[in-house]
Amino acid sequence: MNGDNTARLNLPLLHAGQAQKEVDHNEALALLDMAVQPVVVAIGLDTPPKEPGEGACWIIGTNPVEAWAGRAGSLAGWTAGGWRFIAPRTGMTVVRGSDGMTARYTGADWVIGEVRATGVLIGEMRVLGARQPAIADPAGGPLIDAEARGALSAALSALRAHGLIAP
Repeated sequence: MNGDNTARLNLPLLHAGQAQKEVDHNEALALLDMAVQPVVVAIGLDTPPKEPGEGACWIIGTNPVEAWAGRAGSLAGWTAGGWRFIAPRTGMTVVRGSDGMTARYTGADWVIGEVRATGVLIGEMRVLGARQPAIADPAGGPLIDAEARGALSAALSALRAHGLIAP
């Protein structure tokens, strides 16, 4: 912290004896309103919308212009007092309202729709885990059953395509 703002979201801090504390307090609340469980209209937009709705937010693209110039990658929100911006931090996540897709800031850019996990549970049952080693396609044996080999090969191909087993 630099004494005037918080370390993570750069929110203004109040100071003892400060006049008009409500200005800093209201600014902090406006920024928190954008940052807590953020939902954005669009991701990667370079030009600010002409008639933004109050409370609406966007992730700014890589070549911003007009009021967004110099704010590439930031979270931009429209408030009664105009545009507010939050610089992204590694791990920051937003939801795109139009499709529910998440975007996560990697420290360099926004990654849309990627989910990182060590497993997926439905109820209390693990249904997906880490990738397993490769499984060879069926070959050889004393009895050749073309249909069974075809079915096994198709199942293995699907598992490889989904990344569940190594190629």
